Amino acid sequence: MKKVVKERKDIAFHIVLYPLPMHKNAYEKTKAIMCEKSMTMLEDAFDGKPIPKATCDTKIIDENIKLAEKLGINGTPALIFPDGTLNPGPRDAASIIQWFDNK
Repeated sequence: MKKVVKERKDIAFHIVLYPLPMHKNAYEKTKAIMCEKSMTMLEDAFDGKPIPKATCDTKIIDENIKLAEKLGINGTPALIFPDGTLNPGPRDAASIIQWFDNK
């Protein structure tokens, strides 16, 4: 995502945190990240660094899980493009940019 945004200022991402049950402590980590609305904490989590406990009682993660189930998303990452196209799995920056260029 960082590479795409660096290269193309007209492309933005909306990150929806969706913790998978197979990842230990993912639910609590995503809840803490949402409470703080912190990109730094998100990046720390991806880097395997410790994340402080949640400082609020948010239901947004539960709502995200329900939305993912409704949309048939069962893994991460998953990209949903503006036209509703669902692309499960990782994508490199070039393929994301190419998708936009072809629309």
